Amino acid sequence: MHRPAPRYARGYLLHASARKRHWLAVPVAAALAALFAVPAGAAPGGHPTHPRLATEKAATQNATATPSGEDDGGDDDSGEESDEIAEGAAQYAEARTAPGVVAPGAFSAAWEQLNKLPSTGGNWQHLTGLPYDSDDPRYRDYDSNSSGGAGLVTGRAAALAADDGGYVYEGSAGGGVWRSSTGGGHWQPISDALPTQATGALALDKGGRLWLGTGEATTNADAYEGSGVYVLSRPRSGTFTPADRVGGKELDSTTIHTLRFGGDRVWASTSRGVWSHSTSDLRGPWTLEFAPNPDYLPGGPLAHDPNAPYKNIANDVAIDPRDPGKVMLAIGWRSGDTYNGFYTKQHGTWTRVDSLGALPTDAGDVGTVTFARSADGSRYYAVDQSPEKLNAGDETVLDGIYVSRSGSPLGPWTRIADADTLGASGSALDPPGSQSWYNEFLQVDPTNPDHVYAGLEEVFETTDGGSSWSAVGAYWNFYFPCWSIDPAKQTGDCQPTTHPDQHAVAVGSYHGKSWVYVGDDGGVYKRPLNGHKDADGHATDWTSTNDGTIDTLQYYSVGVGKDPSGHGLAVNGGLQDNGQSQLRAGDKVMGSNFGGDGGDTLTDPANGCNIAQEYVYLAVNVTQNCAVNDGAWVDDPARATSYDVAPPDNETGAARFTAPLTADTENGDVWVAGGQHVWVQSHGYAIRSGDEWTDAFDLGAGHTATAVAAQGGKVYAAWCGPCNNQGFTRGLAVGNADGTGWHQVDLPSTGARGAVPNRYLAGLAVDPSDSAHVYLAVNGFSRQWTEGPGAGFGHVFESHDGGTTWQDISANLPDVPANALLARPDGGLLLATDMGVVYRAPHHTGWERVGRMPAVAVLQLKPGPDGRIYSATHGRGLYAINAGSLK
Repeated sequence: MHRPAPRYARGYLLHASARKRHWLAVPVAAALAALFAVPAGAAPGGHPTHPRLATEKAATQNATATPSGEDDGGDDDSGEESDEIAEGAAQYAEARTAPGVVAPGAFSAAWEQLNKLPSTGGNWQHLTGLPYDSDDPRYRDYDSNSSGGAGLVTGRAAALAADDGGYVYEGSAGGGVWRSSTGGGHWQPISDALPTQATGALALDKGGRLWLGTGEATTNADAYEGSGVYVLSRPRSGTFTPADRVGGKELDSTTIHTLRFGGDRVWASTSRGVWSHSTSDLRGPWTLEFAPNPDYLPGGPLAHDPNAPYKNIANDVAIDPRDPGKVMLAIGWRSGDTYNGFYTKQHGTWTRVDSLGALPTDAGDVGTVTFARSADGSRYYAVDQSPEKLNAGDETVLDGIYVSRSGSPLGPWTRIADADTLGASGSALDPPGSQSWYNEFLQVDPTNPDHVYAGLEEVFETTDGGSSWSAVGAYWNFYFPCWSIDPAKQTGDCQPTTHPDQHAVAVGSYHGKSWVYVGDDGGVYKRPLNGHKDADGHATDWTSTNDGTIDTLQYYSVGVGKDPSGHGLAVNGGLQDNGQSQLRAGDKVMGSNFGGDGGDTLTDPANGCNIAQEYVYLAVNVTQNCAVNDGAWVDDPARATSYDVAPPDNETGAARFTAPLTADTENGDVWVAGGQHVWVQSHGYAIRSGDEWTDAFDLGAGHTATAVAAQGGKVYAAWCGPCNNQGFTRGLAVGNADGTGWHQVDLPSTGARGAVPNRYLAGLAVDPSDSAHVYLAVNGFSRQWTEGPGAGFGHVFESHDGGTTWQDISANLPDVPANALLARPDGGLLLATDMGVVYRAPHHTGWERVGRMPAVAVLQLKPGPDGRIYSATHGRGLYAINAGSLK
C-alpha cells in the first residue's frame, strides 16, 4: 500500500476518472506528519489536514448499460476521477444533444455556414505558443502538482502514427492533427482546414498515406464528434482539406476509435458500429458491416430512444494476418449491455464468438477492448475492460491483457497480465486499471513479437511476452522515495515520467534509431524503443516532445489582470487535466499554479495575481500571489498561499462537473457560483473559507445551474434538471445577490411568441448599461439536425425585461452549438461556439465571423484591461483580439 501523496499533488488523479479515498484508513494527520514532518493535527494554511487526493476506485456511474439514467447532480464520491470522467462525458453530451439526437451532416453544414459569414476586422493573436511546464518550481503551493515529473505538457493526445523517416503525426482530442519531421517536436498543424479538430484515430497504410478518423472516441467530459474519415496522400508535406474525405457523410457526427487495414479494405470502429471502405477507390459510401442494434441508428425506429447513442459502440477490429477475410470485431459499451462481445462472420452473418480460450466472451466481461498485432503475424494481443467490475464498484476495472500465440484473432487466448501483476511492476497506483475504459493502448515492437507496450493510466512494458512487466511510465513520482518538493530539483532524485492517462502509441525511427511514442492527457512523450530502466522498473529516458510548438491545450476558461510587477499582464486559464496555466509578463515558459482539472477562473483586472480557480463540482481555490510558493508550507503551514473556499454545493455533489462561477460586472468583490443553489460571497479575493458564501436561492431539487451572470446586484441563473434525455427540463431564475426578489421565469418552448427551445442553456450575458437587458446562449443543434423534444430554432435570445420575454436574434448565425456570450459596453455582442467566435455589431442584426481560427470549440470570452478580448479554446490554447477591430 502506497502512502498518500500531499494534498497539493491531488490534481492529476482527479481530472475526469475514479479514485476512492480508501487509502486514508491511516489517520491522515499522522501520515502527513510522517511524510513531511508536519505536526499532527496541523492544517497547512488553514486547509483540512487530509490530502485532497483521491485514491484508486473503479469508475462507474452505477448505471448498468447507458448513462442516460445516470445521476446528474453528482454523488458523495464526486472526488473520484473515473466517476468524474463518466459524469463529465454525460454532461458534455447533454449540453449538445439533450433532449434528442444529432443526425449525420450537422458539423459539416455548420462549418460551411460559418465560412460563408462576412468577417470582422482584426486577427486573433495566439498567446500560449510557448512551453508549459507542469513542474515549474515557482509554483509549489498547496494545490499544485509541480514536481510530479510530467514536465512539459500540452492537451490530450488521442491518436499517433509514425514512420521510419522521422515523421510523427499526433491527433489531438480537440486541436487537430500535427506533424513533426524531427522525430517529435517542432510540430506543425496539418488539419486546420477541416470542419472538426477532434481526432479519434490515425493510421499509415502500406503506401504511406495518412488516414484520419475524426471524433474523439473516448468516454470523457469533452469528447467532440467528428465529420468522418480523411486520407492524405503526401503526409510529409501536405495538409488535410475537406476534399480528402473518404466516402460520403455516413460517418459525420460519429466518433472513430480505430482504423485497421486488411486486404484492400479499411475498417473503422465507430460509435455507430463497424464500417468498411475500399482503400483503392475512395469514392462511394462506406459500407455498414455490423451494428448490433441497427434500430437505434439515425433514421431507425428507435433513434429517439435516450439510450440510442450507447447501443452500437464498436471498439476495435482484429484481422487475421494470413487471411484478411477473417475478421473479429470487439463490440461493447463500457458499462455493459447485452450486445457486448466479440463477433465474427459465419456463413455471411455476423455471429457472437462463444469461446476464445482465456479471453472472456460473456457480455458482462467484455467492455472496452484494444487489439495489437505483431509485424510478423505470430502474435495478437488484447486488453479488455470489465463492465461487471465497473458496475460492482471494484477498485480496478481491468479484466486483463491477453495474447493469442497462434497469431489468429480467434485464439486461443492466454491471459498474461491483470491489475495485480501490473500493480507489482513499479506502479504508482494501488491497483492500476481503474479507468481502463478511458485509458487503453497496445503496441508490439515491429522487430520483436514478445516486446509489448501497454497503456492504462500508466505505461507498462514487457520484453518477454508478458512473463514480467515494468511500469516504465509511472502515474507520477509523488509516491516514490526519490521524490522531493525541493524547488532546486524538478522531480527530486526521480527520473521524469509521462503525464497520466494513456490513449495512443506508435513506433517510428529517426536517424536510424527506433522510438516509442505515447500520447496521453499531457501530450506526446518518447523514449528509445529498447530503453533503460532503473531498479524499480521505471524508465530513465522519457523525453517530452511538447516543446511549445504544439499547442493543443484544452481550456475551459481564461482570466486576465495587470501583472503586479508593474509590467504587462498576467494571463491564466483552467485546463482539462492540466490544472491552471499562469503566463506572466516576460515569461518564456508558462507555469502551472494549480493542479488537476481547471474549470472556471476569476482574475482581478487590477491585479492578475488575485485569482480564483475552480476545480470540478465547484471546488474553488483562491490565491493573492499567483500561488507562487517554494514548498515552504510543508514545514511551516502558515506559508501556504492558496486556500479552499468551495461553497457547500461542492460537498453535496449538487453542482455540475464544470460548474458556473462569475463576478458581478459592476463589483468584482461580489461572486456568484451555481450548483443546486445560487451562492454569493462579497469578500472578493480576500475570502478564506467556504463558510463565507450565502445561499441566495434554491433552484429546486434535482436542478443544477448551467450558467450564471450578475450585474449591479442583479443575478441570472440558468439551470437544467433532469439534464439528460430522460425528462430533460431547463429553466431560468432571476433575483438579487442579497437573496431578495428571486423567482423562476417561465420559458415556453413552443407556441408562444418569444419561445426558447427546450435545450441546454449554456451562457448568459448582461448589457453593461442595463441589468434588465440580458442575452441567453442555447446549446445543441436546431430542428434541421436535432430530432425529438429538444428540437427548435435559434441559439441566441435577447430579453429587455429581465428575462420575462425573449426574442430570437440568431438571424444568419450558423447552426452550431453555442457556449458563452460577452456583451460589450458599446452594444456589440460576441458569441463563443463549437467552431469559433462570431460577433453582432451594435445596431445590427446579422452576425460576422471574428477573425480566423480552426474549427475549435471556444468555451469562454473575457475582456482584458488592455482593451482586448480573450478567448479560451478547448484544444488550441488562448487567443486575444483587439476589441477596436470589431466594427
